[in-house]
Amino acid sequence: MTDNQWIQLLQILDGKQPETPPIGFIIDSPWLPGWAGISTLDYYTSDNHWFNANMKAIQTFPDVMFLPGFWSEYGMCTEPSAFGSRLVWSNENLPHAEKILSSIKDVTKLPRPNVESDGLLPFVINRMKVMEAKMHNSDHQIRFAIARGPLNIASFLMGSSEFLMALMMEPDATHELLSRITDFTSEWLLYQKTCFPSIDGILLLDDIVGFVGDNECREFVVPYIKKLYSVFDASVRFFHNDAHGLVCAPYLGDMGVNLFNFSFKHSIPEIKKLAGDNITLLGNIPPRDVLAVGTAQNVADAVEKDWTSIKDKKRIIWSCGGGMPQGVSTQNLNAFINTINRIYEKIID
Repeated sequence: MTDNQWIQLLQILDGKQPETPPIGFIIDSPWLPGWAGISTLDYYTSDNHWFNANMKAIQTFPDVMFLPGFWSEYGMCTEPSAFGSRLVWSNENLPHAEKILSSIKDVTKLPRPNVESDGLLPFVINRMKVMEAKMHNSDHQIRFAIARGPLNIASFLMGSSEFLMALMMEPDATHELLSRITDFTSEWLLYQKTCFPSIDGILLLDDIVGFVGDNECREFVVPYIKKLYSVFDASVRFFHNDAHGLVCAPYLGDMGVNLFNFSFKHSIPEIKKLAGDNITLLGNIPPRDVLAVGTAQNVADAVEKDWTSIKDKKRIIWSCGGGMPQGVSTQNLNAFINTINRIYEKIID
């Protein structure tokens, strides 16, 4: 992100309305390689392909705030790889991390990763170090320390169904697993900040939070997420959960979140009412069924519906309800941007 974009983001979080409605999207490997015309494997294995794909997005849509910006990632595999998961790669699709725990009772056998040397973590850091000068020359800085959330990582280490079953049946062992993962993730976030002092934000992504109930959210989500957002004093504390978001919305403030990306199945007013006025919302048209496979008119209609759904437009960044999915076209993104601009121009006229 540029200095101007970062300043604007901080102002939005502070409740100030920018001159024009802010537009932002989470972009990473599900969308960028295909849109940029390269294979997923090329995107992961070539620093130049990775950098050029990100730059192409920035130059094609200069008025869009792309978050977190130059994200060095390997799909869902980064954190599980540090624990020893076997990674399965594809030329065109996202990689997969195989589980390593056959039972929650094996939690004591889980290794404690070294964040400087284990799995794909050194590759994440080295890519940013190698390309940092190019980012600076393009007026961009590394702004976020990024990690999957503890429930998300746990689901990859032992399987989603198995983890959720353990959460209900073996709460003590589940707490042990989440504690170990959270300790590792804290070190990982802090190490990113140490490597890149320009970092002033934390992005956590955890869709598994959307599969637990209220009691389980308070017990197994809030304390661990809160610890991660307090690992250093970050100005932006960004949380992504595009599964069921109503369960966590009331606790976002308690967890330390000030920017939330959530499912399109929940309206902006609905989340705003639960989360409170101090949380900035990033959303919220359907990412796949409208932004990716809909027509430009479908996109425009969805944007207008979101816009008219809420009167108080402070602390809103217009986006889709989740990360940018595969298959989103330049035409549809332009339809999104042009619709926001057209609505705004009509207002000021």
